[in-house]
Amino acid sequence: MKNAYLSDLIASLEARDPNQPEFLQAAREVLESLEPVLERRADLVAAGVLERIVEPERTIIFRVSWVDDQGKTRVNRGFRVQFNSAIGPYKGGLRLHPSVNLSVIKFLGFEQIFKNALTTLPMGGGKGGSDFDPKGKSDGEIMRFCQSFMTELSKHIGQFTDVPAGDIGVGGREIGFLFGQYKRLRNEVVGVLTGKGLTYGGSLARTEATGYGLCYFTREMLRDVGQSFQGKTVVISGSGNVAIYAAEKTAQLGGKVVALSDSAGYIYAPDGIDLALVKQLKEVERGRISEYVKRTTGASYHEGCAGIWNLKCDIALPCATQNELDLDGAKALVRNGVIAVAEGANMPTRPDAVKYLLDNKVLFGPGKAANAGGVATSGLEMSQNSLRLSWTFEEVDKRLDDIMSSIYKAAAEAAAEYGTPGNLVAGANIAGFLKVAEAMKAQGIAY
Repeated sequence: MKNAYLSDLIASLEARDPNQPEFLQAAREVLESLEPVLERRADLVAAGVLERIVEPERTIIFRVSWVDDQGKTRVNRGFRVQFNSAIGPYKGGLRLHPSVNLSVIKFLGFEQIFKNALTTLPMGGGKGGSDFDPKGKSDGEIMRFCQSFMTELSKHIGQFTDVPAGDIGVGGREIGFLFGQYKRLRNEVVGVLTGKGLTYGGSLARTEATGYGLCYFTREMLRDVGQSFQGKTVVISGSGNVAIYAAEKTAQLGGKVVALSDSAGYIYAPDGIDLALVKQLKEVERGRISEYVKRTTGASYHEGCAGIWNLKCDIALPCATQNELDLDGAKALVRNGVIAVAEGANMPTRPDAVKYLLDNKVLFGPGKAANAGGVATSGLEMSQNSLRLSWTFEEVDKRLDDIMSSIYKAAAEAAAEYGTPGNLVAGANIAGFLKVAEAMKAQGIAY
C-alpha cells in the first residue's frame, strides 16, 4: 500500500486488537480499498473519519444465565456492538453460535455499516449474539436463554436506537421469544426487532429476502456482460435460510442448483436439487443435509465442506459462513469455468481467493452488497411497523429487487469513478463509506 496514513492506521489497529483476526481482516479489506478516495478527499482525513469509523461507538458484553431442562444453571456470554449510527439507528442481526466472540461480532458490525448504507435506507451498523449453541436444545431451553438474553439487551435497544434481527442460529422461533420478553419488560409493542412473525408485525418476503436479493444482485452482474441465470449450473454452500431461498430464486430465474452443504458435508445432485425435500429436512425437521440422499435417488453425500468448490459450475454462491472459500477453492472454480461468484454469507471468501477470482476476470459480488437483501427488507419491515401497515409479498419483493439493482449500480459506478472498473469489492466499500463519512463529518468531531 502506498498511502502511509492508511498503513499507519492499519498497523495501529493490529497493535490495539491483535487477538481479533476476523475484525482485522474486515477492516483491512475496507481500508485498503479507500486509497483512491483519500487521494481526493483530504478533508475526511482531517476530520478523523477513518480513525472513528473503525472504533465502535459502544461495545456491550454481558452474562447470560439460564436453566436447562435438567434444572442446571448454564452461563453464556452475550454481545452487542453498536458500531456506527451516523445515518440511522444501529441495525444488524443476532448470531447464536459457539464461534461467537468479540472479534466475530465486531467484524460483522463493521461490515454492517457499509451494507446498510448501500441499501439507501436510514440504518446504522451494529451486530450482536452469544456463544450459546441452539443445536440440540429444546424449545423450552431456547426460550429461557432468549428471555435471559433479552433481559439485559432490552436496556440498550429500541426502535429509534438499535433494532436487532436474526442471523445464524436466530430464526422465527428465537425472534418470537426475544420479542415477547422485550414486550413484557418495556410494556410497549414497537418494531424493536425485525424478522418477526406475520401475526405480530413481520413482513412478507423477509424470510426469502437475503437469498432472493443475492440472486437479484447476481442477475445484474451477469446482465452487464450479456449473461443470465438461464441454463446455468449453480453451486450453493450452506442449507440455511439464505441458501434455500437463493436456490429457490435461482430456479425461478432459469438456473439449476446442483449442490448444497451444511457444517458436516455437502450433497451433489447433477440433475438438480429437490428443494422441497431440502426445506422439509432443514426448515421442518431441523436435520442434517446428509439425510437428503437417504430419501431420494441420483444424489451423493460427501463429508467435509471444502470439496463443494471442486464441482463444475457456472455460478457459485457461498452462503454458509466466513472464510469458507479459500484459494484452492477459487482455483478449482476458475479451472472449471466459473463465470460469477457472489457472497450470500458475510465475508465467506478469503482475501487471497477474492484477488485470484478478480485477477481471472470472474464476476465477484462482495457480501456487503450482494447479501444486503435481508437487512434491506428488515428496513422495509421497520417502515411498515412505523406506518402500522402491511405490504403484499409482491410489493416488498419489488422494492427489494429495486434496492438490489440500485446497490449494484452504486458499486459499479463507484468502482469505475475511482479507477477500478469491474471491481465491485472496491466499489461497494467506496460507495458505502462515502455516505457514512459525509454524515459523520456533518455531525462534528465529537460524534
